[in-house]
Amino acid sequence: MTAVGTAGRSGDRSSSAGRPTATLPAGDPRAVLAAADRVAAAIAPRAAEHDRTGAFAHEHVAALWDAGLGALTLPVALGGTGADLRTSTEAVARIGAADPSTALVWVMHLLQLRLLGEPGGGWPDALRDQVVADVLTGPALLNALRVEPDLGTPARGGVPATRAVATVDDAGRPAWRLSGHKVFSTGSIGLRWLAVWASADRATPGDAPSAGPLAGTFLVRADSPGVEIRETWDHLGLRASASHDVLLHDVVVPAHHAVGLAPVGGDSPLRRGPLAAWTTALLTAVYVGVGRASRGALHAYLHDRVPSNLGAPLATVPRLQAEAGEVEASLLVAESLVVGLARDVDAGGPDAAAAAERAGLVKTLATRAVVDLTRRAVQAVGNAGLTRHHPLERHHRDALCGPVHTPQDDTVLQAAGRTALHRSAAAREGPPGCT
Repeated sequence: MTAVGTAGRSGDRSSSAGRPTATLPAGDPRAVLAAADRVAAAIAPRAAEHDRTGAFAHEHVAALWDAGLGALTLPVALGGTGADLRTSTEAVARIGAADPSTALVWVMHLLQLRLLGEPGGGWPDALRDQVVADVLTGPALLNALRVEPDLGTPARGGVPATRAVATVDDAGRPAWRLSGHKVFSTGSIGLRWLAVWASADRATPGDAPSAGPLAGTFLVRADSPGVEIRETWDHLGLRASASHDVLLHDVVVPAHHAVGLAPVGGDSPLRRGPLAAWTTALLTAVYVGVGRASRGALHAYLHDRVPSNLGAPLATVPRLQAEAGEVEASLLVAESLVVGLARDVDAGGPDAAAAAERAGLVKTLATRAVVDLTRRAVQAVGNAGLTRHHPLERHHRDALCGPVHTPQDDTVLQAAGRTALHRSAAAREGPPGCT
């Protein structure tokens, strides 16, 4: 358990925290991908050990910042790289192949940076600039804390039990006092900023109570007094993502740290429109990376294993060649879906709108493909693929986490089916005046 009021401090780098870190040039995908390759090569050898121990890889986060990838999706106008979605997804896939836990933590941060830079996003300039300065000095991870023990994922509706109550700070200024319990808080002990989804009974501390509950985001420094991390994460996969519980015990935050307070019922901006496609593409890219790592582990085994009764590598066996072909087919599906989604989002206009509409289906199909290919790879290797020392055992566990991410398959398929049936019904009726 991390002591109350000290969360996030362990994420700082003793060697370089407090000085500006590198930022990659805008509009140069080759520089971004070269940086991702360098980081991947540096962190891959330690990924298995972090998986075994469940320890958060602070050094992996530091490597991302050292390579200039900490502000990848922050707009150029704010000092970031402003990378497009196509470049960002490929960078995430390359990091995901090396260590998907680190890639997931990074993705959550990149999505919040993207939201931070949205025009009209509701962030007060001074608050936005404070967060940006931290990110550019870094490492300084930012993530949203939304899921709760009783409510579950907010994507299915409901009012957060985490509450913000109007108060004043020690200097007598209007403030909020936050109390609540968040679960599955990816990156927890490595975060600098917590974007906490909470409810309130008024839009600002000085307002009269509203007619109904409001909900919005409250930005909290991770080292604020009253922030506690309970190290509860003991998961099948992505074990080093530090997705622990975060408890807030009367945490006081300034009044202007509340963003987007509105009547309960809306969803996160990252679940709507083009930003939904960003969310889906970057999350799915993590699992594309897992698929690539699984293919690599399978190939290494088939080339290196030479049974005495065969006298040749297993890679020469037709049946196993066919299994390797099945893995290629599944990986092609996953990669092509993500690339197509990212390309259309980057194109903007009607293409981006259509991409956002199908983003959930892309996530469902791509993560299914990765789960299938890891299963096939394990079966091809046999018993050795299920032993703890073999990388395929870890890759398969990590792949199984993909379908669990929001949006989950049942909501994706229900929405897709409802939309398709509505369109087909409209087509059957025809335009007005037809008989």
